[in-house]
Amino acid sequence: MAKILIIDDEKAICNTLKDILTYEKYEVEIANDGAEGIKKAETGNFDLVLSDIKMPKMDGIEVLVKLQEMHPDLPVVMISGHGTIDTAVDALKKGAYDYISKPPDLNRLLVTVRNALDRSSLITETKTLKRKIFKTREMVGDSPAIGQIKEIIEKVAPTEARVLVTGSNGTGKELVARWIHEKSNRAAGPLIEVNCAAIPSELIESELFGHEKGAFTSAIKQRIGKFEQANGGTLFWMKLAT
Repeated sequence: MAKILIIDDEKAICNTLKDILTYEKYEVEIANDGAEGIKKAETGNFDLVLSDIKMPKMDGIEVLVKLQEMHPDLPVVMISGHGTIDTAVDALKKGAYDYISKPPDLNRLLVTVRNALDRSSLITETKTLKRKIFKTREMVGDSPAIGQIKEIIEKVAPTEARVLVTGSNGTGKELVARWIHEKSNRAAGPLIEVNCAAIPSELIESELFGHEKGAFTSAIKQRIGKFEQANGGTLFWMKLAT
């Protein structure tokens, strides 16, 4: 059963929405202002948020931005009786799934809720499938040396320390790096590889930090640097053994 949070200072609207959504077999909780809504979102595992825009303590746009920071994949539908086109556009630019005017049309509301929940489910399924597809291969062997490597990985992976992996070519340095990433607190983020040997010295700065279109002669489009790509994940810096 999907769990929905309604954030609105108008009790009549809250109760009406709750009755409608409860009838449709959704689990519903209510918050009467933005601050209370954020507090409930921190402790509750919600699948969707319906939020008013004009509220005391914290308006809906502030709530939207905060929710985006806390739960980037959580769909938020804005509802307002005082909105304008500019308000709607602003909400959508800041990450709202949709914008509905008060009083909400019942059919439009239910369709929006179903679509938002379907999209959320697809995002979750896609992430799960990607993790399964790209899951790192198991380390084969039960020798004391392999056991020691696994033990070290378990110790260093949860930390924020930089890790140096050494060894001859073909000994599995990349495999170790992938295991460290998967067992780290950044496992949900990307593992970005940087092969130093394949990058010309004159391009290393652009490769790492990126560049804007037109920054130099051959910069025909914007390029995101490896550091930015790895934000929230792990940067794996590869160097040929010497």
